[in-house]
Amino acid sequence: MSSIKNTVAGAAEVVTDAAKTVGHKIAEGASEAAAFVKEKAGHGCSAKGESAGVAGIHERMDVYASCGKKVGVVDHVEGNAIKLTRNDSPDGQHHFVPTAWVGRVHQNHVHLTKNSVETESNWKSDAASCAG
Repeated sequence: MSSIKNTVAGAAEVVTDAAKTVGHKIAEGASEAAAFVKEKAGHGCSAKGESAGVAGIHERMDVYASCGKKVGVVDHVEGNAIKLTRNDSPDGQHHFVPTAWVGRVHQNHVHLTKNSVETESNWKSDAASCAG
């Protein structure tokens, strides 16, 4: 009887370990698939790959908040600030975000470290306000 218990316990342990491994693989694959879809849809960038840094920011790049919401389009970089186009602004005005808020720059996207609520509540009306 003890031998059967040990065999069943050993088999249960093997099944549990296999289930954990499969679960981790599924989660990893789902995460990679979500990142791929976000990148292709223009709502994010691959966690893999290099960031071009602030020097890689150029005119007409989409700017996304950390939550994935598009918050504007780059007009140009002015000092330590990114000037957003007024045409893509909710109020028709230029807004500035500090370059310190940039998390990654990837191809045609700038990704901020602030979510859209933080970004829109704290963006500035001029580049000088973004200094420091």
